[in-house]
Formats: sequence, C-alpha cells, structure tokens
Amino acid sequence: VSRLVGAIIEANHDDRGIVWPESVAPFHVGLINLKSDHENCRKVCDGAYSKLTRGGVEVLYDDTEDRAGAKFAKMDLIGLPWQLIIGPKGLANDKVELRSRAGEVNKDMSLDNALASIGI
Repeated sequence: VSRLVGAIIEANHDDRGIVWPESVAPFHVGLINLKSDHENCRKVCDGAYSKLTRGGVEVLYDDTEDRAGAKFAKMDLIGLPWQLIIGPKGLANDKVELRSRAGEVNKDMSLDNALASIGI
C-alpha cells in the first residue's frame, strides 16, 4: 500500500503539493470557512458540511482561525479534489467559491450550484 500511495503522489503533484485523483483522495472536499468567528459563515459552513456528509461525501472542514492564505496553502498542499470556500464577502452576494485542485473549475456560484457540481 505504501508504494502505491507514493506512486500516486509522484504521478499527481505540482509545485503547490499533491493533486489527489478523486477515486483515491482521502477526502473529497476541503471546506474552508474564511472567517470562523463570523456567525453567518459558521452557520452556512455547518449546513454545507451536514449536506455533504449526509450525501456520502467525505469532508475536511477547516474552521481554524488561520489567515485565508494559510488555509488555501494548507488545502493545496493536502491536494483534495475540491475546495469549497465560504466567506462573509461572498455570502453578502449569496455566493461561495468552488475550486478544483486540478484547476478545471474556479468560480463563484450559489451554494446549491456548488454542491450540485460536487455531486450532491
């Protein structure tokens, strides 16, 4: 098993870290709460986490108090296939950001559309 993981990482990485293929990723989505002390961000993130887990999606939820750049760098290093980014500025416009680690998707959309894109 350890040789297989090493081979997957060697074949699927870039200068920012691992780019896990969806079929073998340890988590499917990295949920990033940009402002963990913001009540609405926490509420929306908790709701998204519940919807994703009920839908059978494995989620790594970052609700730490780190700066946004540190959170992005950590998620890029881990290399999960999807990043769902929720912050107060986006929520003011009813938007969240969805990024694919492979770079295929990076756009603002409604939470429902983002969850649908992930497969919920």
